[in-house]
Amino acid sequence: MRRPLLPLLPLLSLLSLLPFPLSAQDSARVESGVRVGITYTPGVRPGLLVLGGPHDVRLDSVRAVLARDLDYSDRFELISLPAGDSLGLGLGNGAGPDFVNYPLYAALGADWAVVAESAGDALVRVRVFDVGGRAVRGEVTIGTADIGDANFRLLVHRASDEIVRAVAGTPGVAATRMLLLQRGRLYTVDSDGAGLTAVSPAGGQALSSAWAPRGERIVYMQFAELGGARLWILDPVTGERRPVGGTTDGINFAPTFSPDGARLAFSRAADDGTDLYVWDNQRDCCLQRLTVGRFSDNLSSTYSPDGRRIAFVSTRAGLPQIYVMEADGTGQELFAPFDYGVTGSSNAPDWSPDGQNIAFHRDVAGSPQVFVMDVRTRTVRQLTSLGRNEDPTWAPDGRHLAFVSDRTGNRQIWIIDLDTGRVRQLTRLGEARLPAWSPRIE
Repeated sequence: MRRPLLPLLPLLSLLSLLPFPLSAQDSARVESGVRVGITYTPGVRPGLLVLGGPHDVRLDSVRAVLARDLDYSDRFELISLPAGDSLGLGLGNGAGPDFVNYPLYAALGADWAVVAESAGDALVRVRVFDVGGRAVRGEVTIGTADIGDANFRLLVHRASDEIVRAVAGTPGVAATRMLLLQRGRLYTVDSDGAGLTAVSPAGGQALSSAWAPRGERIVYMQFAELGGARLWILDPVTGERRPVGGTTDGINFAPTFSPDGARLAFSRAADDGTDLYVWDNQRDCCLQRLTVGRFSDNLSSTYSPDGRRIAFVSTRAGLPQIYVMEADGTGQELFAPFDYGVTGSSNAPDWSPDGQNIAFHRDVAGSPQVFVMDVRTRTVRQLTSLGRNEDPTWAPDGRHLAFVSDRTGNRQIWIIDLDTGRVRQLTRLGEARLPAWSPRIE
């Protein structure tokens, strides 16, 4: 009997990620999220002032990063003032060094005010003021011995997240990084689009990748010179890496860690189809097969946050669709509802950090679009419609999604805030593919 063509799907999908020209698409308008001046109508989000002070390279750098982070948190409407006025609104202002002009901030429409000020030769103190409550709600000290140090931006990002925590009760996601693929090499980039850094070896042909639960390691696939593809675990800081045992045969791809980091699920393509396997990463042994494809493809696994279930893609019924099973492979069933004749293939599921939703992309009129499914009700809603949009990945806060879109002409990483609908572009590279959002970097 001739082997069906369906098991070739994962290999063709992987090969399609190699560099190729892209056609132009209509550009999209990106909301700035910034109110300019003081002639505005207040929105539903609280107004925020990031206050200036005496010109200082350290303070200016901290304020710039803080303002961008807080804007990108999508929890505030930033109040932008002319530079001269901003300098005159800092603390002190003729009424003592600790004077805070709450009435003025309130008149400008601010519910919150953030101040970065010198706290010594190599320290900056960041405080967040509750304008209505007339009180300090949070304080963070940042070391600035060397602004050019790679760790400096991360310290400011962490301060931004603590400001969000002080206001909203949960931290922001500024102190995170995005893992992405560009022309066969893996890179990381900060949550604000800065700090692009290559992490996989030059000359290799890397593809699908994922973060370890604490963000200290990366697992990814790399094609072998003599055929096949195996998985590697990489320290993105030191560059040290080691091969994953049990992945020497066939084409092994689409790895993902279990929430506790003890297991590693991945797909393996062979002559009789593609199936899901689990490797005991903690003991470095004990390969377990979860699916038996029988000339179908099972791939793109994602764990639920409690580690008890796995969502994945399967072609067992024809077109790729989202299925779910227990973590040991039992109880396999169709998960995401499918509208026959309306939408097509569903791919690339990613379980949200709170366990309430699964994001994926689904073909609509021949183009992939990002969808989110409510796990409890299994209702599905479409998030994108402009251009081709695919491969969604959740931020640790569960309200932001990154995805790949060609809406501006070539594939770039974009971020959408599910609460406000705001969309912003993260990367501006020759191309960017397969994003994976890191946990918060402690």
